[in-house]
Amino acid sequence: MIDSAFPLYLTVFIATFLITVLVERSLIPILQKSGKQPIYEGGPRWHISKSGTPTMGGVAFLVGITVSLFCAALIMLSMGKREGAISLFLCLGFSVLNSLVGIIDDLRKLKRRQNEGLKPYQKLTLQSICATVFLILRYVLLDAGTALSFSFGEVDAGLLYYPLAFIILLGITNCANLTDGIDGLATGVAFAVGVSLFYISGALNTEASFISSALMGGACAFLIFNINPARIFMGDTGSLFLGALGSACAVALGNPLLIVFIGGIYVIEGISVILQVFYYKLTKKRLFKMAPFHHHLEKCGWGENKICISAIIVTLLLSIPAFIFYLP
Repeated sequence: MIDSAFPLYLTVFIATFLITVLVERSLIPILQKSGKQPIYEGGPRWHISKSGTPTMGGVAFLVGITVSLFCAALIMLSMGKREGAISLFLCLGFSVLNSLVGIIDDLRKLKRRQNEGLKPYQKLTLQSICATVFLILRYVLLDAGTALSFSFGEVDAGLLYYPLAFIILLGITNCANLTDGIDGLATGVAFAVGVSLFYISGALNTEASFISSALMGGACAFLIFNINPARIFMGDTGSLFLGALGSACAVALGNPLLIVFIGGIYVIEGISVILQVFYYKLTKKRLFKMAPFHHHLEKCGWGENKICISAIIVTLLLSIPAFIFYLP
């Protein structure tokens, strides 16, 4: 079910797509000179051939989505939807701040010429600050409650809402980062996440519809350059932005739990790393041939395009519970 603002959503999609393509085409020659991706030494040996591919390509859809959503927020203000505009600004701000963390991380990797940027505790500290500020501002500026919206009504989570939302925001953002390990995977999954979020938000939540439209437009445009064989990688700059935007959109929809289903691939990738670490510590053996899970599939003989297409399909299938338990 789509509301009367559908032409605006379509405009945001097209604008984001075009801006991303134009910025990316200008960005690739620049990054080919100074922004070549260092390949993780512990990764699959066949990824060595990707060494030298420029990174930080996520800057393109960061710009495209930011410009489009900023304009969308102004349109909402002109329509008298002040709270929706503030919610959109907050979601965008949270995503951009996470992307800045990614930019710092990527620049450190390039400077050191190795796949080690910020320390994990440094990254988590900065992201924790972003998530905390985001939730506080939603409470102060929007008087956001602690209820979780479901198809059968609302369930008040009380004080549990904030640690739950905090964990989901951090978890999904970082799991999206883990998903960015082969050509087109993080981009394809982000596009599918955008499709599912748009299906849910259409006719129900204007700011979430704008966010998901922009997410689809940016991911679709970047996929042109990122599909195997990739001409450019998004880097932490892009993956942290995409993860943050998807999780923030779920918060705007009134139920952070939605992204756990819709972003199910992110969850699978994150859990695979956790299980691998714990299993190895207990048994000194590997549960998977390699983690995250997409590398396990690679070692099982799956091609990169097959993994990407499968991940998109699984993302859409895992979104079905979200549709059932959220849509009225």
